[in-house]
Amino acid sequence: MLYFLQITTTLLVAVGMALALAHALELPGKMRLNKEAYFAMQPIYYPGFTIGGGIGEFGGLISTIILLLFTPYLSAKFWLTLVALLGLIGMQAVYWLFTHPVNKFWLENEKLSDFSSGFFSFGANRSKLNNQTHPVEWTHLRNQWEYSHVARAGFSIISLIALLIRH
Repeated sequence: MLYFLQITTTLLVAVGMALALAHALELPGKMRLNKEAYFAMQPIYYPGFTIGGGIGEFGGLISTIILLLFTPYLSAKFWLTLVALLGLIGMQAVYWLFTHPVNKFWLENEKLSDFSSGFFSFGANRSKLNNQTHPVEWTHLRNQWEYSHVARAGFSIISLIALLIRH
């Protein structure tokens, strides 16, 4: 049973890493886009990346916590699993602090399902992004979104490597 949990955890974390890495690898090309092309491109990620991220990231996080609970305390496997968990927590922190608020901005005019609409409005303070007195430059939002995915990819790669070494 523990072996199945290890494999499942590694696969879920790999899905989350693949999505974050895909975003990071797009960065050089997307940084060359003008405002109109960039804005037109952003909605293509939804709902695919949202569904995959929910399964990979949330599933990987929960599975890693469970795996840690079943790992002998203070063993080498425990520390590697803890490193993986901390990487996944870092990935979530970057998402909720930097990526998520900008996602709400990109999806402002998109028709979303009730679930997606609720998810993307959760905790997203639009007033900071849409301040008419001091409007945020679109390149600032682009940079925040793009570089947050590079950081997320880094955290997820660390998590995946830790889980692979753990085996």
